[in-house]
Formats: sequence, structure tokens, C-alpha cells
Amino acid sequence: MKNNNVNFRVFPGGTLRGVARVPGDKSISHRSIMLGSIAEGVTHITGFLDAEDCLATMNAFRAMGVHILGPENGAVTVQGVGLHGLKGPQESLYLGNSGTSMRLLSGLLAGQSFDTVLTGDPSLSRRPMKRVTEPLRQMGAVIKTSPTGTAPIKIRGSGPLEAIHYDMPIASAQVKSCLLLAGLYADGETSVTEPAPTRDHTERMLEGFGYPVCRDGNCVAIRPGGRLVAMDIDVPSDISSAAFFMVGAAIAPDSDVTLKHVGVNPTRTGVIDILRLMGANIEIGNHRMVGGEPVADIRIRSSRLRGVQIPEKLVPLAIDEFPVIFIAAACAVGETRLSGAAELRVKESDRIQVMADGLQALGVHAIATPDGMVIQPRPIKGGKVDSHGDHRIAMAFSIAALRASGPIYIGDCANVNTSFPSFVKLSNALGLNVNVSED
Repeated sequence: MKNNNVNFRVFPGGTLRGVARVPGDKSISHRSIMLGSIAEGVTHITGFLDAEDCLATMNAFRAMGVHILGPENGAVTVQGVGLHGLKGPQESLYLGNSGTSMRLLSGLLAGQSFDTVLTGDPSLSRRPMKRVTEPLRQMGAVIKTSPTGTAPIKIRGSGPLEAIHYDMPIASAQVKSCLLLAGLYADGETSVTEPAPTRDHTERMLEGFGYPVCRDGNCVAIRPGGRLVAMDIDVPSDISSAAFFMVGAAIAPDSDVTLKHVGVNPTRTGVIDILRLMGANIEIGNHRMVGGEPVADIRIRSSRLRGVQIPEKLVPLAIDEFPVIFIAAACAVGETRLSGAAELRVKESDRIQVMADGLQALGVHAIATPDGMVIQPRPIKGGKVDSHGDHRIAMAFSIAALRASGPIYIGDCANVNTSFPSFVKLSNALGLNVNVSED
């Protein structure tokens, strides 16, 4: 179990300069293990994110009989067992803090012949799971949750599911992916319509493994009876991790950072669009395709940012990056408004309220609304903030120190290891000054 008493002390000021490659994409790393495990043959993965969330997925499939080697310097080898080769685990599958693992595995396991129980840490055990369990029940899955619809999730092996068409009430790549994975084990065509575009890594990777997926506008459909054939996967750098240094370079004087091999899937680039609307100096070059995913190098230099009304159409494309986007807004000239982002309240923390509280503690005028925030910039002071165990909150306030007048103390930072274990080392190499303490 991880130490829950990790704290950051980030000294004020500084400049970010240099060339870096941030760790592999978390979403793609999860899916590479999941699909590699149910493929036929050996899948070789490079660039895998060796972080707690992704290791939770890996350990779950090991517990279901899949032979996996690694990770070693980002290299993982998965000996696939085929669509029907998983075995019932001897114990509950503990998924730590990983909502992606829990929601996607719920779909994958709903059509298996064996029983499973999915559990998580206290944070994950508070996150809403009805959004996946309710449509899975419509497909005939036998699933039980807590009385409030949270983990633990108990799935009874019930054989083939029944295909449905599902109109998602909110845009969620995790719900969409969950139902597509369940559709591999359903009779008939399973289709999902989303109200706004969400990340399409599952669809791309299924196609990469040779499994046919039908995409028609905002609807995606899948039928049973296909097979997944093992392949090599080179995981691009995670744009969600890159976002911290994109904002850092934009707000810190005399900064110039180039981030290499970043995934620029168009369903994930909302943070780039929003920062450009704010006036950020961002150049994207060396475009290429790697394993079906678009990749590029991103250069960011110091910029004079301005406040904006963030377009709601960009919200699903930047949902994980808003903590650090709020830091950019706090350093801009003029007011920034966000609406249509109620989903932020049910992430690893209530990211709207936690970020508003932290910004206020540092002297910024930030008002939480039911589905967003209004930020009126003020000089950032030093002070203490609580990340509430949320990795993206902890990293966002670390970046805020670049424009602070005094040190920022950030509590409860252990979960940075869920997505970016090398954050402190890489941040300090580029010019931030982060000290770590454990008590």
C-alpha cells in the first residue's frame, strides 16, 4: 500500500526550459493490457506507463491467468489468451485509485462465465458506477454495487449478454468503452451514441488488433464473433501529463519547453485549443502516426495569456486537464469562465470545489459554480493547499508556484504516482523547484 502522507513544498518563481518526454499515455496503457490479454498471440508494448493505475490493470489480468512480463523501462510483453481464455480470479480484483480500470473491466467481465468482485481504494469507492452498471444490466448482466451505486462491484458470470443501443446521457469515454467491451460478448450489434466527442482510444485499438468497429458520426457499434490478433504497440506520451508543462512554460517568464512524442489524438487536444484561445505560444510539429494514434512534438514558450469563456464543445476534449487550465486562468489577464463541466465534480475529487478552495487559499478570486468556475486573476501568494489525494490537483498547484510570491505547500500528494511517478524529477530538471516530504 502507498504512503498517504506525501507532501510537496514548491518554491516560488523559476523558468522552465528544455526538451523532455513525459511518460506514456495512461488511457492507452490501460487498453493495451486489456486488449492484449484477450488477443491471440503475443503483444509487445513499449512506452507503457509504469504507474499505479496501469499496474492495477496489469495485476488484474495476471490474476485472471494472463502471463505478462514487465514493465521494464516501459516494455511489456502480454501472452494473450483469446476472447474466451480468461480464468476466474481467486480473490477480489483490487484496482486502487483507477476509475478507468473499474469501469472498463466491468464491461469486459460482464459477459464472462465466472464471478468477479472489483474493489478500490477509498477514493475510487466513492466514485459513481451506476453510469456503467445500469446499461450493463440492460444487456442482461448480473451486477451488484453498494446501495449508493459505488464499488465494490460484484459481477456474476452469466454467459452471453444481449446487445443494446445506448444513448449516453453524458459524454464519457469510459462508459462508451465499457459497453463496447461488453459488446464483444453480446448477441447482436451493440451500439453507443455519445452527445459529444470523447476519446476514441478503444475504437482505434480494437481496429489495430483487427477487430471490426463501425463508426458513423457520433455512433459507434460492434458485433461479436470477431477475433483480436496480437500486435506491437508504442504508447505515445500522455497529453494529460504534458499539459502541466505546457501551462508552466506559458505562464513562467523566459520559458521554452519542447515535449516529444506526445499523443495528439483529436479527441484529447482540447487543452491545446483552450490555451491557444488564451493566447498561448504553442507550436506543433513532426506529426506522425504511431500504432494508429497521431503523435507530434509540442513546443511552448512564455505567453501573455488572457481570460476567455471556455467553449462547452471543448469540455469533453479537455476534461482531465482542467485543474492545470485553472492555473493558466489564474495567471491570465481578465476573467475566465467555465460551464458545462459538472463531470469534474465526480473525478478523483470534486475538482471544481477543490481547485476553487486552493486558488482562494492562494489569493486568487475563484468562484465554484454547479458545473464550472469563474476565475478573476489576482497575484498568486504562497500558502497551503490540500490536494485531497487527487494527483492532478497536486501537480496543478505545483505549477502555480512558478508565478507565486512564496512557497506553496501541497498536502496528500501520494497519488501523483497513479499517473506520473517521475513528475518531481522531471519538473525539477526543467526548472521547477519541488521538495518532497513524508510524515
